[in-house]
Amino acid sequence: MSAILNSGMVDVGMRIWPLLSGPDTGDRVVSWRDGRAVCVPEFLADVERIAQRLPTHGRAINLCEGRYAFLAGFCAAASRGHCTLLPSARTLQAIADVRANWSDTYLLGDDGCLAGFADLIRVPTLGEHVDMPVSVVPELDRDAIAAIGFTSGSTGQPKPNTKSWRNFAVGSALNNTAIRASIGVTENAMLHIVATVPSQHMYGMEMAVLLPLFGAYSVHSSRPFFAADIAAALTEVPEPRILVSTPVHLRNLLAEPVSLPPLAAIICATAPLGAELATHIEARCSAPLIELFGSTETCVIAHRRTAREADWRLHAGVCLQPQPDGTLVHAEHLGQAVVLQDLLETTAQGGFRLCGRNTDLLEIAGKRASLADLTRRLQGLDGVLDAVVFQLDGCATTDVKRIAALVVAPARTERDLLAELRQAVDPVFLPRPLRLVGALPRNEAGKLPREALLAAIGKANA
Repeated sequence: MSAILNSGMVDVGMRIWPLLSGPDTGDRVVSWRDGRAVCVPEFLADVERIAQRLPTHGRAINLCEGRYAFLAGFCAAASRGHCTLLPSARTLQAIADVRANWSDTYLLGDDGCLAGFADLIRVPTLGEHVDMPVSVVPELDRDAIAAIGFTSGSTGQPKPNTKSWRNFAVGSALNNTAIRASIGVTENAMLHIVATVPSQHMYGMEMAVLLPLFGAYSVHSSRPFFAADIAAALTEVPEPRILVSTPVHLRNLLAEPVSLPPLAAIICATAPLGAELATHIEARCSAPLIELFGSTETCVIAHRRTAREADWRLHAGVCLQPQPDGTLVHAEHLGQAVVLQDLLETTAQGGFRLCGRNTDLLEIAGKRASLADLTRRLQGLDGVLDAVVFQLDGCATTDVKRIAALVVAPARTERDLLAELRQAVDPVFLPRPLRLVGALPRNEAGKLPREALLAAIGKANA
């Protein structure tokens, strides 16, 4: 294996949970739950108790709302040789779509998860029988499939992406190195995570599930949303603390006058983050904000401190090959090269600049623009709390695709917003229709699936 796997974060043999080895295993904190630390022996006991409830064969769809329950359930499924499917959303339709195309699936959930499935396997009450002997410490083939993640559907139908334990192990080592180098924390120092994103999303998996499995990290069991809940969760974990979040959640956090305990870092992903917002967040939290760049297809491949730098820094061993219709990504944690729709321009320093997505670029009357840039300009107008610009489907007779926008701006009018936007962009790129809504149809990870956008604009036009 590579030098990355020999770095001490992951084992080069069959065992893929380093938290199970070492002289201090028993004292290693995996999670913070109900106001107390959960260490390795209790975690392994919970994993085994969940595994005893699972079928002999199958693929798991883990719907657990509690992050600790998800983590234990994920490992329980792995101990039975089962991979975990990660639908693009935990809606009834998204789950039904996955089950229709993947045989032998079963649903695993806790008391807080989505109801409505007669065959849902409930995890037992966790934290009981701490002294229960663990009969088997699972050793997993590093080439076995750990999970299959589905894209968000922001540009079309969700697509499956297979991840092996080796993919996850190498990727986690890269993430660990980038995070610690960015905030100046030593390799063996414990870091404690509070995350606002769901574990079922690949970003949530990487930051709040895999890091605690592969490195010196613990994670709070909750998934707070409101500012007060985020602050409360942070106070329940010791320093140094890391907040893993999204631009939407951080923007909401800025709007609330809550007091946060000291943070070592804020990590952000899922949607573009402007330098101005990053600067405000750093000032509010007195901590560096590290933005991550990645996708379900590639996992995280780059990072930057957005308040101070515009260019992205690649993770070690990641190579980019720009193409006319996107970018080919080569990386050790990928089984093969992956094509991204993102258009990237490499820099002399070995990083890159993001130029937009292949599907994001517009050409009208010989003029060019990008949906991402139009969205940023609209979001920057006074009184705009949230906004998105996107293309509608083409007309059946002309195939002309109009530009539309949904805007959250309670104190503004559609007419005023269009007039102000006209001063910043070419009139051919003005969104028509532009509709005011109470909230954008974001999913749990803060993303905007295309089907939800089309449905929302349809309701706004009705």
